[in-house]
Amino acid sequence: MNEKGFTIYHDVLIKASTNEVFDAITLPEKLINWWPSKCAGKPRIGETYNFFFTEEYNWFGKVESIAENKSFHIKMTDADADWNPTTFGFDLSEQENGTMLNFSHKNWPKNNHHFRRSSYCWAILLKGLKSFLEEGLIIPFEKRA
Repeated sequence: MNEKGFTIYHDVLIKASTNEVFDAITLPEKLINWWPSKCAGKPRIGETYNFFFTEEYNWFGKVESIAENKSFHIKMTDADADWNPTTFGFDLSEQENGTMLNFSHKNWPKNNHHFRRSSYCWAILLKGLKSFLEEGLIIPFEKRA
């Protein structure tokens, strides 16, 4: 636990350029290939993203920080109670054999079932991102995490 709550961390080596990974985590037309069913937003500070999963899970977040081909962080603004105080993000570094993606999802209020389930889901989704970029594999939305 940090001073603001609990944090999920995952590190994934992806055999793709930092530009390809950056596009896949920031562009709505790429995000829908591995995370939400529908997505809208622009990768600029202060812009709002809409992450649509179902009518019940139609969430929004604001771009908190962005550095081209290096990092992208979203502060949730309208989601469920556990997600609302959180910020998730991706930090990228070029490696000899691809891109290291360091993922974090910070400021969870409790280490409860939802926190642990979300950590598991992020791991599965990040594997989907890796498969999308390395193999062109798109897992149907209803089979993701």
